[in-house]
Amino acid sequence: MTAYAPKIPSILSRVRELEARPEPIVAFAREYPTGHLVERHRHERAQLIYASHGVMRVDTAVRIWVVPPLRAIWMPPGIDHEIRASSTVCLRTLFIHPDLRSSLPQDCCVIEISPLLRELILRMVTLAESKQHKGSLVHLVELILGEIREIPGLSLHIPMPADQRALRVCKSILDNPADGRTCAQWGASVGASARTLERLFQNEAGISFGAWRRQVRLLAALTGLAAKIPVANVASDLGYESASAFSAMFKRTLGCPPSQFFG
Repeated sequence: MTAYAPKIPSILSRVRELEARPEPIVAFAREYPTGHLVERHRHERAQLIYASHGVMRVDTAVRIWVVPPLRAIWMPPGIDHEIRASSTVCLRTLFIHPDLRSSLPQDCCVIEISPLLRELILRMVTLAESKQHKGSLVHLVELILGEIREIPGLSLHIPMPADQRALRVCKSILDNPADGRTCAQWGASVGASARTLERLFQNEAGISFGAWRRQVRLLAALTGLAAKIPVANVASDLGYESASAFSAMFKRTLGCPPSQFFG
């Protein structure tokens, strides 16, 4: 039997203890195996959720984020969320005191982790584990906050509709992004016309059905690419007719070809 991480109540108890400490930023490290789920919960502090290794999926009630290596998700306090390990994940989280949030992002977003910010996060974790942080903490905090303020957000989220018919379609596609059924075929499976389903996606998710599915496939591709699966195989697994078509979509959306995204 796989040796899973401790049950979530004990983990959250430890996190609650950390959040109650007076330090402006506290660090938390945990290893999770592939498929592990940290069930829905919330925090009093803002979080910078970063995996030094592996790919995470972070779900809230209205959006899903895929967080590949070299990226992190900024999670404001008070938002219910859950974390799924799409691969083996080395989680490194910073909890930011509410008093420091005025100039930081107000909404959830994925940010790129600069080499400096990565080293700062890992340094905070090391100091937290050694409990020898008082002398350098002030300088580290200022550097971390400055990096978070300067780094722009990335479009690595999937908006979720509220309507139950559209939501059923979304969950099916999330389970199998390669499913190529048309909007009309999906509508028939949930008792809605193609026009109704398209309207639901546009009004409740803010994008068309086709754009929503492309975003799902794009973010699903990141897990395969992070695992160093060849681009052609990733494209085929996601239902693309050719690797070039997939690469063109990837570059158009994220600004670089898939072969360079993790470079």
